[in-house]
Amino acid sequence: MSQETKSLADRIEDVLPQTQCTKCGYPACRPYAEAIAQGSAEINQCPPGGAEGIRRLASVTGRPVIPLNPVHGFERPRAVAYIDESLCIGCTLCIQACPVDAILGAAKQMHTILPSLCTGCDLCVAPCPVDCIVMYPVTETTGWDAWTPAQAAAARARHDFRSARLQREKAENEARLAAKAVAKMQAVSEEAAETPEEIAEKARKRAIIAAAMERARLRAEAAKKS
Repeated sequence: MSQETKSLADRIEDVLPQTQCTKCGYPACRPYAEAIAQGSAEINQCPPGGAEGIRRLASVTGRPVIPLNPVHGFERPRAVAYIDESLCIGCTLCIQACPVDAILGAAKQMHTILPSLCTGCDLCVAPCPVDCIVMYPVTETTGWDAWTPAQAAAARARHDFRSARLQREKAENEARLAAKAVAKMQAVSEEAAETPEEIAEKARKRAIIAAAMERARLRAEAAKKS
């Protein structure tokens, strides 16, 4: 898609760092781009982009360059998350929080960060119940000087892939629940259609099974006493 055919929101998203950190006040870079395009957000709400990011957004939108709003944070060196594996309990909360699938692990197993994939969003830190995640600066430079367009494009692709996967899993789960509900309704309908004789026969069989289980229980208790 050429720049001429892209929407304003598309062109704004193209110059965002794609860390998906939510520091701008929106759940991801795309919603922030759409808010800027609609005029409901300023261009100075992205700390990872820093001053250079504001200049890029000003160039795309035609708005004046303004200082980064400290309400959303400050321009800092790029950091990477690190998990203290000796403390990790395998709760998976950090995996669920990571917007770019940069954490490997499974339930009740140790997790680890893939540094080359981590965007430094720090969204995994707060959910950790044992405080085993810290952010380590990996650059001395800040903003776009610490982050390349290639890294932004890769992070964006991973975020979009993860979002699509979560939507698919949600749809599949809803389909399974709907199928179970239909099966349950059919079972209720079939029971309602049973004759009095069939209902009585089922009750008789249940009574026989219950009596057999009670006899087995009594024999087991008698054996323990003897």
